[in-house]
Amino acid sequence: MTSPHPDDAAAALERLRSEVAAHDRLVVAFSGGADSALLARVAHDELGAERVHVVTAVSPSLAADERDDAAALADEWGLRWSAVETSEVEDAAYRANDADRCAHCKDALMDVLAPLAEAEAATVVLGVNVDDLGDHRPGQTAAAARGARFPMVDAGLTKDDVRAASRHLGLRTADKPAAACLASRIPYGTTVTVDLLSTVERAEAALRRLGFDDLRVRHHGDTARIEVPLDRLADVVDFRDDVVAALRGAGYRYATLDLEGLRSGNLNAVLGHGPAT
Repeated sequence: MTSPHPDDAAAALERLRSEVAAHDRLVVAFSGGADSALLARVAHDELGAERVHVVTAVSPSLAADERDDAAALADEWGLRWSAVETSEVEDAAYRANDADRCAHCKDALMDVLAPLAEAEAATVVLGVNVDDLGDHRPGQTAAAARGARFPMVDAGLTKDDVRAASRHLGLRTADKPAAACLASRIPYGTTVTVDLLSTVERAEAALRRLGFDDLRVRHHGDTARIEVPLDRLADVVDFRDDVVAALRGAGYRYATLDLEGLRSGNLNAVLGHGPAT
């Protein structure tokens, strides 16, 4: 896909600034990914640290490396940042891992963000872009029902716009691979446990140490299904001994490579929703 023209990136950024500036105070849900990073940075630049509280939700479904990078970004950019614990894994409905798992997760997120926002007379905002609306994302509906807003959707920003606007600002997150919550690696119907989340986290961290930055390890019992971009498939084969050792070290018996490559959200196919592209 062709990247947006620099003028288009500047226009998208200006639209986002206008949406952000329409609010007096904000609480930004901040995972440290490209979307939430752009939203947090623009909010900080437009409104200032006193009026913008950037919050990272910490739980077993967030990889430790992602939490650490969120903290590092907050420090680099001078954000007013907090890490708060969420308790979705304690919710039996979340652990059941049905089609509404993400809704239960966002409810847990709003349980901690809403009181912070109320105390500061602020609005909770999430880094959702227009492309996110096409996949199965019940969490967005749950968050909106609790009063959260999506400024990038209101500004009409696509995923490409987010990355282009981030490059325009010189943000190091512009090309950061997407990193959905660890529970998204577990097929619907398989109970989500802290042990399973930890297993997936260990497996993905081990593969990143081998140089595979953009990947998913899908959990299928004692089998790990590796997804990487199509142009990295051969690399996995070339390093197969190291890859197998890494996954066995994380607790898997078998290592498989998905020849269709990395497809964000592909486990949603069982729900009648195609994978995001």
